Amino acid sequence: PGYLADHWCSKGHILLCLEGELHTELDDGRHVVLRPGMSYQVADQAEAHRSSAPSGAKLFIVD
Repeated sequence: PGYLADHWCSKGHILLCLEGELHTELDDGRHVVLRPGMSYQVADQAEAHRSSAPSGAKLFIVD
């Protein structure tokens, strides 16, 4: 709980939310909330992003 990224990340990932919520801000101003069962994929250098999990989250991440 209380996680807040301290930088913008431009590395690619595949994420699957298993528990909780992950809030992701994209550098173009969009915001995405991942809830259990939801996933996203982003390529290297495609969209800078930073995430937070105010209430905590359990994720499966492939870098």
